[in-house]
Amino acid sequence: MTAALPAALDAELSALLGPQGWRTDEAARRAHGEDDSRQWALPDAVAIPADRSQVQAIVRACRAHRVPIVARGAGTGTTAAAVPSAGGVVVSFARMDRILDIRPADRCAVVEPGVLNGQLQQALQPHGLFWAPDPSSAERCSIGGNLACNAGGPRAVKYGTTRDNVLGLVAVTGAGELIRCGGPWTKDATGYDLTHLLVGSEGTLALIVEATLRLLPRPRAQAGLRVFYRDAGCAAAAVARLMRQPQVPATLEFIDAAAIALLRRNGSQVPDAGAMLLVEADGEPEGLPEALQALASAAEGEGLVDMDVATDGAARDRLWAARKALSPALRSIAPGKINEDVVVPVSRIPDLVAGVEALAREQRLPIVVFGHAGNGNLHVNIMYHPEDAAESARAFATLPRVFELVLELGGTLSGEHGIGLAKRDYMARAFDPATLAAMRAIKAALDPDGILNPGKVLPPA
Repeated sequence: MTAALPAALDAELSALLGPQGWRTDEAARRAHGEDDSRQWALPDAVAIPADRSQVQAIVRACRAHRVPIVARGAGTGTTAAAVPSAGGVVVSFARMDRILDIRPADRCAVVEPGVLNGQLQQALQPHGLFWAPDPSSAERCSIGGNLACNAGGPRAVKYGTTRDNVLGLVAVTGAGELIRCGGPWTKDATGYDLTHLLVGSEGTLALIVEATLRLLPRPRAQAGLRVFYRDAGCAAAAVARLMRQPQVPATLEFIDAAAIALLRRNGSQVPDAGAMLLVEADGEPEGLPEALQALASAAEGEGLVDMDVATDGAARDRLWAARKALSPALRSIAPGKINEDVVVPVSRIPDLVAGVEALAREQRLPIVVFGHAGNGNLHVNIMYHPEDAAESARAFATLPRVFELVLELGGTLSGEHGIGLAKRDYMARAFDPATLAAMRAIKAALDPDGILNPGKVLPPA
């Protein structure tokens, strides 16, 4: 045990969980002290429960001693939501990784939070089904983490985010009570919608121990377009046309001029253009040509420079190669990156890109913008050299100005990464005092002693 951990709590949880489930050694604590935000803090202990009854016992014991709890999935989050900044106990769901049931007739699956997204997708393939959320970390992120931050991905434009694809939850509140909400049905007008309240709450309201997920039939065919435009305004106008017509794209990705220039410098075969869209259709083979033609017609318009069509697997891989090369290519600009997943109305995408370009010139920093245009969810990547103190200062001073721009354009702070610690203090700019007070009241009702992930999501009152 550590000096900060009450001896009685250490003894109780050690007896409950055994040496595999209760770790106070420094190696385990360090391994559970960080996520992909590159922030870290040392917890006092790591609990690795095997079932929901152990989760309940952990919460009740920690509540009795007023010890903070931070839930943890695979640690792929980027906002420091899983960083134990207040110390306490990290609860890892690594051992609660069972797919409990796959119900093709009800188009749902019941899983524990430690199941990996990629693991679930593989298990669903023989049934011809899939779960819609597809974040970039899908092969290594957990379902619990997807639930915690309401993860999305490119497919969200057609199939929705995590919140849209969850039917029910079982969770342990901060009072140690087991609650059940929702279930294997798609219509429910019974009481308050606690299911969708808990999704995206980043472990601040309850610890999710089971989820019933909405499944969809796997499309049998896909085809794509790569479309280049003179500037971001022309591309955004095309996005609006694409989203107005009846054929909803399966994916609709935007890449700005800075990203295209970066790809060209790194050897990608893309034309010189002011913006690029990647558009994909999916469905039944016999209906795909008509769907692709509808998307191609909507993509045509003012400022069109070039359009590529990909109908087979190899061609689609080539089409998406530039998008997949973007993140590693960013490191050729600078080793430091601030990546924020802001959202604006689709019609304001040109204003966001223009505003970011102005900030880049003013602050003398490379800023690259790309992301999920169909949802207005763009990733703003501020690049800098950490060893250059002046450049680092400019980069971090630019971040609040990006958020101010997004809010002025009627947008919001996060589309899929969440708030965590990284964006917590900007919440007071995004919400008025009455709304924040309502959120704090909900937090107090489900976590009366404030032990669940303290200091995250909501700014100090």
